[in-house]
Amino acid sequence: MFLLLSNFLSAQIESKLKYIDSIKKHVLTRKNLDSVFYANAQFIIGQQYRKTQMGDSAYYHLKKAEKIYHEKNAIFNLAEVNYEYAILQKNENDLTASELSSVEVLKLCDALSQSRDVIKLKADTYYNLAQVFHFLSQYEKSIEYVYKSMDLERSISDYNERSIEVSKNLLGITYQKAGQYQKALETFKSILDAKVIKTDDPSYYTTMDNYAYTKFLAKDTSGIPGLFFKALRSIDSLNPGGSYRVIIVNQHIAEYYQSEGKIDSALFYAYKAKEIADKFHRDEVLTSLKLLSKIETGDKALKYLNEYVRLNDSIQKEERALRNKSARIRYETKEKEQQLAEVSKERLWLLFISIGVILTSILIYIVITQRNKNKELKFIQEQQEANEEIYNLMLNQSDNIEEARAAEKKRISEELHDGVLGRLFGTRLSLDSLNMNNSPEAIKTRSQYIEGLKTIEQDIRKVSHELNTDFVSGGGFKDIIKTLVDTQCLAYGLKYTFTHDDDIDWDSIPNKTKIHFYRIIQETLHNIYKHAKASAVKINFKRENNNILLLLSDDGAGFDVTRAKSGIGLKNMNSRIKEIGGRINIVSEPGKGTTVTIEAPKN
Repeated sequence: MFLLLSNFLSAQIESKLKYIDSIKKHVLTRKNLDSVFYANAQFIIGQQYRKTQMGDSAYYHLKKAEKIYHEKNAIFNLAEVNYEYAILQKNENDLTASELSSVEVLKLCDALSQSRDVIKLKADTYYNLAQVFHFLSQYEKSIEYVYKSMDLERSISDYNERSIEVSKNLLGITYQKAGQYQKALETFKSILDAKVIKTDDPSYYTTMDNYAYTKFLAKDTSGIPGLFFKALRSIDSLNPGGSYRVIIVNQHIAEYYQSEGKIDSALFYAYKAKEIADKFHRDEVLTSLKLLSKIETGDKALKYLNEYVRLNDSIQKEERALRNKSARIRYETKEKEQQLAEVSKERLWLLFISIGVILTSILIYIVITQRNKNKELKFIQEQQEANEEIYNLMLNQSDNIEEARAAEKKRISEELHDGVLGRLFGTRLSLDSLNMNNSPEAIKTRSQYIEGLKTIEQDIRKVSHELNTDFVSGGGFKDIIKTLVDTQCLAYGLKYTFTHDDDIDWDSIPNKTKIHFYRIIQETLHNIYKHAKASAVKINFKRENNNILLLLSDDGAGFDVTRAKSGIGLKNMNSRIKEIGGRINIVSEPGKGTTVTIEAPKN
């Protein structure tokens, strides 16, 4: 019988563990798909572990579920988790913790709309509180919570009458423990008479045993021990191999026979209770040892009393260790949650700092870019101002040339009018007077006047030649460039050679091109002075087909063209050359000076 019961219980536990494993496998495949589904699965696993008395595993999975429920603010699910905690803590005899968890369930349920599921959970929680206070021997509180549980059960439209009768059974036992035997008997009798619990249910005969034992305590032995034996036979037949209730009934029969002075019968049932308890229920071993220490006499009684004390101490130590372990698990879980919260907080701060750094970097980049743009705009503006200055200088030079032209024309005009014309007029008068005289003196005089006319002819030819020749030939832009080269080379301490192709008609070349040539020469001379360490420079303007070539060379240090960095001077030069549609070529070697060739179209 006992072997059959053991195999039955093992099969039940094994079946539940297989069920848990199947859930775990399914959860792993869906873990990342639905966090609520994952939490629900973890809850079911934890619940099954609780039912198989595997507390550590139950706590582990319930905590996982609880964390996700917190994140999702799933209040009802959180209430269910706390109810599981309360049951676990009660089973571990951590009654204070169970009470606190139950109170937390009720608080969470009160925050919800009172649906059927919420009311049912509250009823179950009140029943758990009734059991907690029953174990704490606070019977009045236990009775109060039993009634609250039953009232809530009855408020559900399709309530389970059997659940009410189970609550009544706890109520009857509590009345019995409180010494209110009459109320206990009335409660047990109402359960038996109602017959909601069928006669093929072991719970019916458990109630019968409770009824009989209450009568025994109330000193009413009518129907006893018949009721005990009926309960014992029925429970044993419905649940063969022994059960928790079989142990209790045997203990009750032993107590009855002891009170009747039938010690042999009392010892028989007491030992039978202990034998079954040794295999299945250690708590009831403790009760059986205490009962045997009362029934036996002498050394045997002392032996069982000592065993009772040792076992009681051992159980208390284990319960304390279990409570401590549970408390430690809860503490460590809370500590991990706090650590995770700290990590999340640190990550949040890191995110804010990163965003701040990125925004600051972007702002700095914008500021620097804007400053560079401003510098570029300022440079362009200064360049335009310099170009205007050069253009004005060229205009002034042109005005000076025109003034010189006008002055020279006036001088020649005056010379023609006052000199040549006067002499012609005098010669004409003299010849007119000599035409009337053919003397040798007159002929000689005429001959002299003819020579004078030849001299006047030469003077007129000279003036004509001077008028036909540009007196400022090679002047204009060429003079402006020469003035620039003179001024800068003098300032920089450079010797220079300036050559110019006379075929270049600067008047036909756009002012824009002339301005850029002027600025390029100015910039190049500055760079030669600053970087080349040269002593002499050559500047040459040439004409090739429709292009103007400017060659600038120095005898300075030179540089490696392939490795040279493009500075602001070279960038400006390239920009100017690009603007006039030209091109540049730089030839240089370290120690061999530098030659810059610039080619630009005439038009």
